[in-house]
Amino acid sequence: MLFWITLISVVVMLGAAFAVLFLQNYLAAVAAISVVSLALSVLFVVLQAPDVALAEAAVGVGVSSVILALTLRRVGLWKIETDLDKG
Repeated sequence: MLFWITLISVVVMLGAAFAVLFLQNYLAAVAAISVVSLALSVLFVVLQAPDVALAEAAVGVGVSSVILALTLRRVGLWKIETDLDKG
């Protein structure tokens, strides 16, 4: 059972990491970075390090994502394009 949880966690981490590289929308890339951190915290739980998992979840998913999103807003890259905006 732990093997499958580990395998799924690693696959999700790799998929989200590749998504960060190829996404055009910066806000979606921030969300993908959060998914990488969340999957890593699940992996730490599987490795029986719940204190490290809690710290990773708090810092990686919570604080880092908020800081990156606020930075996007400050720089002006927060815009989400829709079909109505294009014309």
